[in-house]
Amino acid sequence: MAIREIIEVPDPRLKQVSVPVEKFDDELKTLVEDMFETMYDAPGIGLAAIQVGVPLRVLVIDLQPDDPDAEPVACDHDGHHHHHQPTKKEPRVFINPEILDPSEEHSLYQEGCLSVPEIYAEVERPARIRARWQDLEGNTHEEDMDGLMATCLQHEMDHLEGVLFIDHLSRLKRNMALKKLEKLRKVA
Repeated sequence: MAIREIIEVPDPRLKQVSVPVEKFDDELKTLVEDMFETMYDAPGIGLAAIQVGVPLRVLVIDLQPDDPDAEPVACDHDGHHHHHQPTKKEPRVFINPEILDPSEEHSLYQEGCLSVPEIYAEVERPARIRARWQDLEGNTHEEDMDGLMATCLQHEMDHLEGVLFIDHLSRLKRNMALKKLEKLRKVA
């Protein structure tokens, strides 16, 4: 197990389209283990393989429901960060995921991304989806999802197409976000 480097904007690799997984082997298992370790270390609630520089259609998600500080949902509404004990983990792996039947109804969530540090913005996405994916053994699963899980899966699946959550914003808002990120980097 190893923590891998998370690549950040404007790394051109984040714009790549990831390729389907064809070999469900030990190399894939190692990648997924490393992705979880990297995500928990960050900490975040979702990570796509391309974010550690591997252009494969692999996502890991753990909503860690008791931790309001985890991404993509930012801090509490009062703007204060609250730190909690680590919660029970519910790690989930999605390989070659697809979305079936996105709902007409949309929901808004404040999203963030480990590849776009410190930037949060509201993104509108279908509120409910049916997802189909494979597990580490290559078995196919289907599940209806809503709430944060639906949002998070769609956010991570965007990475597989080379799309970041800020790409959903108006050009003005996106430019403001990227300028803010540059300022934050200068301070660091």
